[in-house]
Amino acid sequence: MRETSSAAAKNSASGAAGAERAVNWERWGIFYARLALGAAFLSGIADRFGWYKGRNVGYGDFAGFLSYTAKVNSFMPAFSIPFLAWVATAAELSLGVLLILGLWPRWVALGSAALLALFGIAMAISFGIKSPMDYSVFSASAGAVLLALYGDRKAVARA
Repeated sequence: MRETSSAAAKNSASGAAGAERAVNWERWGIFYARLALGAAFLSGIADRFGWYKGRNVGYGDFAGFLSYTAKVNSFMPAFSIPFLAWVATAAELSLGVLLILGLWPRWVALGSAALLALFGIAMAISFGIKSPMDYSVFSASAGAVLLALYGDRKAVARA
């Protein structure tokens, strides 16, 4: 009888250690997703303000970003383009910083998912569905949704 309970205790301890390792990998995965999404938003900000030099620069400056915003939102009136560009800039800056810092993770992730989905839809309308698919815009949006759901899953597990 003692051997059985001793074996059960060993199995229980090794199971707990395995669960602990899984939780750590899960945390690293969530951190990686937050960091990758946040860095992607901030990289776009750096590009539109000319902080990248050399090859592979997208917009180069804010005028280039305004031009790209007009192309992506070709279905919008011209007078709305500067407003859309500044709103996108403010949203990407705040979401990027908040994702990296891990503040309000659920709401920031949902905001990120919505912003990316809107961007992907605008790209699809203006350039066709291939463009947002090639740039993985919907994949990034889906990743942000998963980040938002992570908190719900943890709450359900605690209950």
